[in-house]
Formats: sequence, C-alpha cells, structure tokens
Amino acid sequence: MADTTTIIILVIGLIAVFVAFWIGQKIGAQRKHAEWENDLMPQQRKDAILKSRAVLGGQFSEQLAPFLPNFKYLPTEARFIGKPIDFLVFKGMDEKNINEVVFVEVKSGNAKTSPVEKSLKETIEKKRVRWEEYRIPEELTKKKDSDLNKL
Repeated sequence: MADTTTIIILVIGLIAVFVAFWIGQKIGAQRKHAEWENDLMPQQRKDAILKSRAVLGGQFSEQLAPFLPNFKYLPTEARFIGKPIDFLVFKGMDEKNINEVVFVEVKSGNAKTSPVEKSLKETIEKKRVRWEEYRIPEELTKKKDSDLNKL
C-alpha cells in the first residue's frame, strides 16, 4: 500500500513539474515576444516601410518612364517587360516598319545595375541576339472529327 502511495505522489510530482515547466515556457515566450515588439519592432517597421516605399516608388516610376521628360522613345513603341529588363522599344512600330529594337533599363536614385542586367547588356553588346519562331503543333490547335461530333 505504501508503494502505491509513493508512486502516486511521484506521478503527481512529475506532472506538477511538467505543468510548471510548460507554464514557465509560455510565460517566457510571451515576455520575450512583448519585449521584441516594444524594443525592436518600431525601428524594423520603419526600415521596412522606407524600403518598401523605395521599391514601390522605383517600380512605379519604371512603368511611367516612357511618359516622363527626356525619355528618348515614343511611349506607344515601348513595351514594359519588368525583368530582366524594364522595356523593349520597337522603333518604327507606329509606322508599321520596325527598324530597331532597343533594350531600356530604367534606374532611379542610387540604384545600381544588377549582375543579371550587366550580363544581358554584355550579351546584347556582343550581338548574341537572334530571332526564333515557335509553331504550336497542329494537333493541339485543330479540333478532331470526334470532337466536332460531340458538339
């Protein structure tokens, strides 16, 4: 009988230790989170907002570039691509006689050319540019007679 009582007391004691540990973990995590929010969050939020505004402002101005002063090409001949280059300009497209294709990268502020943009520039300057046509296989575009009978 004494052995059973000892075992029950030990089990209750272990459960109490486990519950105390679990409560301590939760309280510690809650305090740490509150401290993080109070001390770190305002500065991080401010930095994130400033960076986000800069990125959004840059993206906005990139897309408006053809309509801004000193843009050398007609807005109607510029096509926004975004990545890895901002615009492809098809000079002469309005007259239905394209005589030049120009790759245009728009930068604002202190923005630097990325490694991918540099490699694209180098590729274009070395005239490693070509035309290719892709034809969709006819079996994908034509209806089969069996498909027509279902209509």
